[in-house]
Amino acid sequence: MARTRLEERVAALEREVGALLANHTGTKRSKDWRRTRGVFTGDDFMKQVFEEGRKIRDAERKRAQPRSGKKRQAHS
Repeated sequence: MARTRLEERVAALEREVGALLANHTGTKRSKDWRRTRGVFTGDDFMKQVFEEGRKIRDAERKRAQPRSGKKRQAHS
């Protein structure tokens, strides 16, 4: 009984995938990343996001720099 139920479900999925592929074939991708260029220009929220990201990068950059010219002694 479980096998027939599984076969029915697989057949239904195959029909759905076939329908989706039939609708999708032949359509050219109309969206392009270049169409979104400039969408956030002048947006105050995005300016805030960029500023916060800049602060994070500056903090990481500062942590990665050597603290002073002193060399650490090796512990043997």
